[in-house]
Amino acid sequence: MQYNLFSSDKFTFFSLSSGSCGNSYYLGNHHYGMLIDAGLGPRVIKKRLAVHGIDYSHIHAILVTHDHFDHIKSAAYLAEKLNIPVYATEEVHKGIRSCPLIKNSIVKPNKRVIEKHKSFQIKDFRITPFDVPHDSNDNVGYFFEFSNHKMTLATDVGTISNEVAHYIGKANHLIIESNYDEDLLHNGRYPYFLKQRISSGMGHLSNREIAEFIANNYTPHLRNIWLCHLSGDNNNPELAYETMKAELEKKDIIVGEDVNLDVFRRNVLSEKINL
Repeated sequence: MQYNLFSSDKFTFFSLSSGSCGNSYYLGNHHYGMLIDAGLGPRVIKKRLAVHGIDYSHIHAILVTHDHFDHIKSAAYLAEKLNIPVYATEEVHKGIRSCPLIKNSIVKPNKRVIEKHKSFQIKDFRITPFDVPHDSNDNVGYFFEFSNHKMTLATDVGTISNEVAHYIGKANHLIIESNYDEDLLHNGRYPYFLKQRISSGMGHLSNREIAEFIANNYTPHLRNIWLCHLSGDNNNPELAYETMKAELEKKDIIVGEDVNLDVFRRNVLSEKINL
């Protein structure tokens, strides 16, 4: 499905991969763009960008949400080898630097330190980082304003805090975690401590939690929802989709008419989405 909400604009968005197998998203236009997270190998990122006609010369920035390896794997490599600036909070930069699996370094001027609630500009994009509860050294979501669009991306969300809710409410386009099905998690093979970690409020959001929240707080300016960071063991795309769809329809919000809904699959390049 192609989304052409504002046909005069040429902005595109897609997922290179989503989930604990690796996370990375592209947002940009024909001339430049950025990656949000770089949790895949550099060759995989290059290959998947090329499918949509983009090469590394298009990438003007990498925005990092937090310092877990499935979000940072290639960030330092791309900064050092290709001179791409990496935007992250100071704590996330420390986490990248101290990760034993990462051998490259992010040095000035490619180390760009951001602060939560302080907006910054990358070409046509005004970007506001905001706090997201999660058990990393630090974690942010990003709110993007460009042309007539407002986009919120929040992944690895332990709970829907007031701040997360605020930026969900501002979005025309929402990329939001729907990590696990509660029954699959609680009846599954994970050890007790891991089940507790995931559902603790500092781990991940369940299908039910995000579906009920969106249904209860839907506003007509929300046009697109993409569910991301699905668990490979405790979820599947059809279950996440149907849980959200059912909760929306309880509120007479019709998927495909009032709002578009899709799921980013694990380790799969999505279609290029025209915004």
